[in-house]
Amino acid sequence: MSAEVLREFLACRAEGDLLPWSAQCEASERFGRSVAEIEAAALDWELLPGRYRRNRETVSVADQLRLFHSRVGVIGCGGLGGYLIEQLARLGVGTLVLVDPDVFEEHNLNRQLLSSPAHLGRAKVDVARERVAAINPAVTVAPHRTAFSRDNGRELLSGCSAVVDGLDDVLVRRELAAVCRDLGVPLVHGAIAGWYGQVAVQLPGGDLSRLLRPTSSSGKGVETKLGNPSFTPAVIASLQTAELAKILLGRGKLLADRALFVNLLDMDFDEIRHG
Repeated sequence: MSAEVLREFLACRAEGDLLPWSAQCEASERFGRSVAEIEAAALDWELLPGRYRRNRETVSVADQLRLFHSRVGVIGCGGLGGYLIEQLARLGVGTLVLVDPDVFEEHNLNRQLLSSPAHLGRAKVDVARERVAAINPAVTVAPHRTAFSRDNGRELLSGCSAVVDGLDDVLVRRELAAVCRDLGVPLVHGAIAGWYGQVAVQLPGGDLSRLLRPTSSSGKGVETKLGNPSFTPAVIASLQTAELAKILLGRGKLLADRALFVNLLDMDFDEIRHG
């Protein structure tokens, strides 16, 4: 069937300029197209999928289309990564490239959003893919059960609009920052330890290396000494998602050449220059 027939079908089922989820599913079945293809067509024709109606005062239909056409790499699918994946999928980022070599273990259950007793022993990227499919089937997931490194980084991040850091190893973070510099891809860094966290942005031409200094020969950060409660990754991942949204939409003042240090114990937020 022609695009014009699909357009008429969607327009007839729209409520004003909002397209209900039931209409997306019906169109997908009737026209033999994926839900993602129906969403792209609707946004092209300025019909906003109903799931995004609460975005609209902050994110326009044109912005939503831009998010849909974005490809974001999430490196690490654990504490930070789980919250990042959840928020990016609900925001409507069209493609998520997920990279993590690990399986869920019992000690993840206190803070990692995607973990549960039923998921122990399962690959984090597989659980993440299933979660995204459950909450927003219009989002395409490219899962890679592998450890990120400088050797495979260019291939993994090929075509990405931006990358978010959900890692727990400073040495690997340095490799991630280096690959993003080489590719000219924006990177949103986040790190957590106990009550504390930090967020920063590396834009093309920038350098986060001053922030990424290992505190031990293993490359593990201070989180190994301070632990990680449930609330710190949720806060830092939310700040990372906000920075990423601004990058993709070309809006607002970014944490580039400066870092935000978060102290939730005293509720202090401080900035330092890092460029």
